[in-house]
Amino acid sequence: MREIQFREALREAMSEEMRRDKNIFLMGEEVAEYNGAYKVSQGMLDEFGPDRIIDTPITELGFTGLGIGAAINGLRPIIEFMTFNFSLVAIDQIINSAAKLLSMSGGQFNVPIVFRGATGSAGQLGAQHSQNFESWYANTPGLKVVVPSNPYDAKGLLKTAIRDDDPVIFMESELMYGDKMEVPEEEYLIPLAQADVKKEGTDVTIVSFGKIMKVSLAAADALQKENISAEVIDLRTVRPVDYDLVVQSVKKTNRLVIVEEAWPLSSISTEIAYHIQKHAFDYLDAPIQRVTSMDVPLPYAPTIIEAILPNVKRTLEAVNAVMYR
Repeated sequence: MREIQFREALREAMSEEMRRDKNIFLMGEEVAEYNGAYKVSQGMLDEFGPDRIIDTPITELGFTGLGIGAAINGLRPIIEFMTFNFSLVAIDQIINSAAKLLSMSGGQFNVPIVFRGATGSAGQLGAQHSQNFESWYANTPGLKVVVPSNPYDAKGLLKTAIRDDDPVIFMESELMYGDKMEVPEEEYLIPLAQADVKKEGTDVTIVSFGKIMKVSLAAADALQKENISAEVIDLRTVRPVDYDLVVQSVKKTNRLVIVEEAWPLSSISTEIAYHIQKHAFDYLDAPIQRVTSMDVPLPYAPTIIEAILPNVKRTLEAVNAVMYR
């Protein structure tokens, strides 16, 4: 099976869906002539033309609104944000229009639209370009929020998101666009709200998603050398969440560590911890531990970035805490 990059997996997903359905189009900053800020849409302008691969001005609020209007009128837009940090100037359109129209119209207006782009820290980008908004958008009824961790999942999840009749927030990582893995050439879809066990284990459950899955899997490998068997779960979708898989795992391992890049207050890890204490409290042999970014804006200095973001060292410390080691 061939290996392709994360960016190529996303491109294949969009291109395959655009060949299947003429109502799908891609719109955003630099997606056409420049082939995408991260080269995700490379070559798509040549294949689909300027009516379906549309460059926009630096006006997230404007082209987000245009996309929502197009979705209400029968098209299926894919809106690319160069980074989800820039989606804040369009958040009124996303939350007060896209997320609510189905409910406010009494079921008359679906909004089949995908908002996709980079999220989280990507190195020395400073505090204003390094934030995680998964929990912000996951807090909103009417939205679905997907955060893939590898090229295989990214392709299958994006194809499913494009076919969904509801608005989907699809969050990627700039640091993962060059990641490679085997991806089938034949068509496949991955359902939303279906987490995946990336590594089976018996002693502790580690739950994560997105690029922080790399931290979780590296920690699990280190634990294996110490004869600790960690089960690693990739949520893949953070709204809706596959709670059942996490509950089943905790009932087996009796310990839980949740690792995510966002700030600690009102995060996805907060929600998972609440759900487990409600539905698997009697199975816990230790208090749940969380590993998040520290509760400060992300600085510029790389040494401080490393200390503030979730890392293997802090994850191992959390596992040792639930193992009473």
